[in-house]
Amino acid sequence: MEYDNTNRGTLYRNENKKEENHPDYSGSLNVGGKEFWLSGWVKESKKDGKKFFSLSIKPKAKENPHAKKQVEDDLNDSIPF
Repeated sequence: MEYDNTNRGTLYRNENKKEENHPDYSGSLNVGGKEFWLSGWVKESKKDGKKFFSLSIKPKAKENPHAKKQVEDDLNDSIPF
C-alpha cells in the first residue's frame, strides 16, 4: 500500500544556494491533493532578533487558460451531422 502524502510536505536545505535571493530551503507540498513547490528563507526579526521562516508556494502544474478555450472552439465547429 502506498503512503498517502495528502496535506503533507517536505523541505530540504538548499546546499547549492548560489545567490542571496535563492531559498535556503526548498521542497514540495500537497494541499488537498494538489502539488506545490515550497521555498523557505531563514530571516531575522528586526524587532527582537528572533529567527523565523518566510515561505512561498507555487503550483507545480500551471493550468493553460487557452487550452479550455481551444477545446470549446473545436467542439463548436460548423460541420453539420
